Amino acid sequence: MRKILILLCLFTLTSCSVYKIDIQQGNALDSQKVQQLRLGMTKQQVSFLLGSAMLQDAFHKDRWDYLYRLEHDGKEMSKSTLTLYFEDGKLTRIDNSRYQADVATKY
Repeated sequence: MRKILILLCLFTLTSCSVYKIDIQQGNALDSQKVQQLRLGMTKQQVSFLLGSAMLQDAFHKDRWDYLYRLEHDGKEMSKSTLTLYFEDGKLTRIDNSRYQADVATKY
C-alpha cells in the first residue's frame, strides 16, 4: 500500500511539469497591413491600419514600437519588432526587424 501511495505522489508531481502553454506577447501584426504602410501617413492613419502600438515612449512621442514574441514549451519561437518614426505627425521612417528562431519540432 505504501508503494502505491509513493507512486501516486510521484506521478502527480511529475504530471504537473509536463505541459507548458504557448505565450504570445505584444502586437501580432498582419504582414499585408505592414506592407500597406507608406511614408507620409498620419499617426491616425497608421493607428487605424495597425492598431495601437505596444510601446509609446513618453520621452519620444514620435516613435512607436510594435513588438511581438511567441514562446512555445518554454522556448522562444519567433520575435519581431516594427519601429515607426514620425515628424510633424507624419510617418518618416520604418524599421522592420523580424527574427525567426530555428525550431526543431513543430507543434
